[in-house]
Amino acid sequence: MGATGRQLSGQAGEDRALDYLAAQGLTLVERNFRCKVGEIDLVMNDRGSLVFVEVRRRDGRDFGGAIASVTPAKQRRMVRAAQFYLLRYRQLPPCRFDVVAIDGTGLQWLRNAIVQGM
Repeated sequence: MGATGRQLSGQAGEDRALDYLAAQGLTLVERNFRCKVGEIDLVMNDRGSLVFVEVRRRDGRDFGGAIASVTPAKQRRMVRAAQFYLLRYRQLPPCRFDVVAIDGTGLQWLRNAIVQGM
């Protein structure tokens, strides 16, 4: 079964975000981590810190654009997925949540976009 246009668009957004973050010195740990409580688009390493990255892509800034689409419910699912991901670690590394928002041709990287106690 082939990918839908939306899936291909999302994949292209993730590819672009990954290229951008790699150019900033981050390295990929895992892509499209999925578990029963949610998913994380990119897990990156930034000088010893794990970075859980949500990539959001919109064609334009209607309705607040890509950033506005990271709702509180989406943030909670990301945090739960990260907690699940971290179960594999004996000692927890420093972590943060970033968002890469792509609106049309513009890209914005928001570090520490989701601040929540884990």
